[in-house]
Formats: sequence, C-alpha cells, structure tokens
Amino acid sequence: MKKRVVFVLFIIIILAAGFWYLINNYSSISLFQFFPKVATSFATTTNSQVGTTSFLDNFSTKKVRILIVPGHEPDSGGTNFGKLYERDLAVTIGEDLQQILDSDSHYQSFITRDAQSWNPIFTDYFQNNWNQILAWEQSAKIDFLKSTSTISSLEEIHNNADVDDAMRLYGVNKWSNENNIDLMIHIHLNNYPGASKKIAGKYSGLVMYIPSATLQNNTISRPIAERIFNRLSLYNPISNLPVQSQGLEEDSSLIAMGAYNTSNVASMLIEYEYIYDPQIVNPQVRDIAFKDLAYQTYLGLQDYYNKNLNITATSSYNPSVNVYVWNTPVTSVDSNPEDIYAMQTALIMDNDYPPKGKTKNACPHSGTFGTCTRLAIQAFQKKNNIVGESFFGQKTFSLLNEIYYNK
Repeated sequence: MKKRVVFVLFIIIILAAGFWYLINNYSSISLFQFFPKVATSFATTTNSQVGTTSFLDNFSTKKVRILIVPGHEPDSGGTNFGKLYERDLAVTIGEDLQQILDSDSHYQSFITRDAQSWNPIFTDYFQNNWNQILAWEQSAKIDFLKSTSTISSLEEIHNNADVDDAMRLYGVNKWSNENNIDLMIHIHLNNYPGASKKIAGKYSGLVMYIPSATLQNNTISRPIAERIFNRLSLYNPISNLPVQSQGLEEDSSLIAMGAYNTSNVASMLIEYEYIYDPQIVNPQVRDIAFKDLAYQTYLGLQDYYNKNLNITATSSYNPSVNVYVWNTPVTSVDSNPEDIYAMQTALIMDNDYPPKGKTKNACPHSGTFGTCTRLAIQAFQKKNNIVGESFFGQKTFSLLNEIYYNK
C-alpha cells in the first residue's frame, strides 16, 4: 500500500513538473487550439502579468495580442442618430480593424462581440466567474480609494453603464489581465448631451481617452496612444467640443481605462467621429470611411512598433489596398460618393484638403462635392499648373489618382 502511494505521488510530481514546463516555455499555447471551432473566434492562454515586457520587444519576438472592444452591449447602450446605433457601427469598425491586423503576422487580434452577441468565450467567462468579478472589482476599488482621492468627472459625455453592463466591462479587464493581452482598443462613436437624434449637431471630430496618471497602466498606454492619435489626426479633425479639445484626454473614471487600477494592460478608448457626421449618415460612403479609420489605426500601431518618426499623410499610407480601389474619374458633383471620397483622400494626402482658411471640422471627409472640395481642387490645379480644365478634367484626375496610389 505504501509503495502504491509513493508511486502515485511520483506520477503527480512528474505531471506537475511537465505542466510547469509548458507554462513557462510555451506561454502562447491555447487550450482552444484543440477545439478548432472555438479557436477560430478566440483563444485563451495561461495567466501572466501584463506590462512587464516592452511592446517593442513583443513586436520583434512574438505576436502582439490586441483585444478589440466595440463599445456597449450587443443589444443596448450607446448613442444613436435616427436608426444608426453606435453599438452596431462600433462593431463594423472593430471587424475592419481585426481583418487588417489578422493580415499582419506581427499581430494576434481578438474581438469581444459582434452585433448580435458576446463572443462565446466571454459569455462563458462572465457566467463562470461572475462572483469572482464582483469581489475582485470591490477589492480593487477599496485598495484604490485608500491610496488616492483623485478621480476624474468626465461622465457628462459618457452614458452611465447599467450595473451588469459595468461588471461585464470589469470582467473584460480581468480577463485581459489573465490572458496576456498587450493592448485593448475600445471603439466608440461620439455625441454630446442634448444633441438631436434627427438633426446633425454642431460638434465634430475625434477624441481618444487614455488612463490618467493615477492609474497603473498610464505609462504603458500613453506612448502607443500618442502614435495612433497622431496618425488619425493627420486625416481627421479633433473634437471641437470644449471638454475634448485636447484630443488626447486622460481619464481615471472610465472602466475601459482600468478604473480603480483594474487593468494592467495598455488601454485606449477612441471616439472616432460624431455619429451624425455625413460620412457615417451616408450609407454609400460609410463602409469605406470605416475601413479608412481602421486602416489609419493600424498605421498608428505600425508607427509605434516600427519607430516611424516625422510621419506625413502619405507615410506608409496606401488607401487603394485597404480602403477603396479608385479607378473611375469624378465627372460631376453627383458622381459616386466613394469616388469623391477617394478624390478628397488624395487632396488630403497632398495637403490641399481642407483648403487654406478652412478647418478639418468645417470640411469633413464626407464623399460630398461641396465648397471645400471645389476650393481644394482649385488650389491643387494652380499648384500643379493645370489650366483650362474644369474640376473634373483628365489631367486633374490622373495626377490625383497617382497621389492616391502613393506612387
């Protein structure tokens, strides 16, 4: 009997040693690799402390693991404009970003949900760990409030989450801490209190939130967020809502930022545009506008990881690959809005749009041929000595098309 017990203990020790070896030498192995149907949508890895390794080291030695979090719940929350709902549109941008990241071997991307439901991995995680999430959040809150009394109050521009919704967001933070996620990107569209649901509002532009200096993930979040913000701001206006005028704002109260130090993962929340902006409202332009935002976000990541400096609107930017193949000339103000959008893109790349004396907020990248586009083309033609030709002339198209393809 004693020999049998000793033998069993010996087997247990051997198995434990083998398991320890796998954890420490193959930390990217996922249990879900053995279940292909689950692995196609997500993966999970052994627990690891995040934030101790440089992103740049990760980029050169292993895949950077990025969690994309479309804002709000699948069936509730977020702003809307008419029949356009932020929670649905955020998924589209998130899926566009995931598609681009998945085409680059340096990245491994995950997404928390689609337009209908949470990813099954998160559904199971919430169900199986709900009490632990509640207790963990309370413990983190107590510890944080003991150490600091500073917390921001930017909640006037964010919808207050339902209690269960909030706990699911905390659950996302907890899961990310436990699963080797290097970066979380929360995707939202903007609006402001009192805005009409039927008439476009007076504000426009993007804003990004990062953890405040009181949160432990501030120092790992800021450098990469700055590069993404710099890239996005080359092509898009910065929010002109007064409380967002810096464009890159610190916040300690947003759960997405790791409120109460509940995240040790680099995090950012991007409000890409206002939900009533014309490029969102117009279904003929919306898809390529979202692809463009996703592509620009990816280029911001590349700027950071590749240490790209002094970037311009043309740096590494080839919209014909990831946004829209532009081969058809714009022949009138009523041309295909996608072609007009591409024309405006080329003008942006050539630093002609918005035209002199106008701002990006006043001249949206909308796919609409209006005063801003006319003035920009006039300036472009003058700069390139194109005379005797209308806005829609062949020389103008050919040169803009060459710029668009970044030749």
